[in-house]
Amino acid sequence: MKAPRVTLDQWRTLQAVVDHGGFAQAAEVLHRSQSSVSYTVARMQDQLGVPLLRIDGRKAVLTEAGGVLLRRSRQLVKQASQLEDLAHHMEQGWEAEVRLVVDAAYPTARLVRALTAFMPQSRGCRVRLREEVLSGVEEVLLEGVADLAISGFSIPGYLGAELSDVEFVAVAHPEHALHRLNRELTFQDLESQLQVVIRDSGRQQPRDVGWLGAEQRWTVGSLATAATFVGSGLGFAWLPRHMIERELKEGTLKRLPLDQGGSRNPSFYLYSNKEKPLGPATQILIELLRTFDTAPLDAPFAAPEQA
Repeated sequence: MKAPRVTLDQWRTLQAVVDHGGFAQAAEVLHRSQSSVSYTVARMQDQLGVPLLRIDGRKAVLTEAGGVLLRRSRQLVKQASQLEDLAHHMEQGWEAEVRLVVDAAYPTARLVRALTAFMPQSRGCRVRLREEVLSGVEEVLLEGVADLAISGFSIPGYLGAELSDVEFVAVAHPEHALHRLNRELTFQDLESQLQVVIRDSGRQQPRDVGWLGAEQRWTVGSLATAATFVGSGLGFAWLPRHMIERELKEGTLKRLPLDQGGSRNPSFYLYSNKEKPLGPATQILIELLRTFDTAPLDAPFAAPEQA
């Protein structure tokens, strides 16, 4: 890789000359001599082979090429400053990244709100979000490749902070054969129908969750695919209510009138990696996840302004 000929300090000097109206003003702001500032800019022009400034009366004015390069340099200098800040925060124990794994059934709206609130406090810390299904969340946490996990299971050996329930409801297309019975349904009514289930993404000990008594069963890879299948008239399924609220209101999906078990409300839990001490960014994110977990999904929300 070719080493850059112009340093960040030189770009900062050019920006100061332009922003403060001249060499003398820039020298005062930078606490340098005017001759040093003038030499720095002249040296830049020699190194780049492009004139950056021209003298108009007593004022230094950007050339066209200088204007283009100056605009690009501002982002460069900003990124360098952010990099230095991140290194400083890391020296103080601030994490460069928080890895969060979440069960796909957990409401995305709550995650969006928590992560939006986290951004202005993150100090450059990135969030790596990973979605898994059922025991897949537990596997990722146990493998040590997640710092935080949101799961609908109680994970042995871990103390999880309890979050809200997620309601799963049994649904089918309004014209499905089960709805045409026009009466309360039993599990015996379901046995001859096609059930759509979501595949557990875990590999070690995959689990089946919910009623699985149907003779025909199709397994799909995501909740969204299951909702599409059922909305197209292919079978019935238990789906998270928050994911299909619009379809229920519009009538493209309809709850099955089961005499029992038509809905279930598993609790979700927030876990942290017990093999790794919690850094300050992780602790902030934990508090935000817990705070926004209790907010109604349809409550108005305005993203906080960037710090």
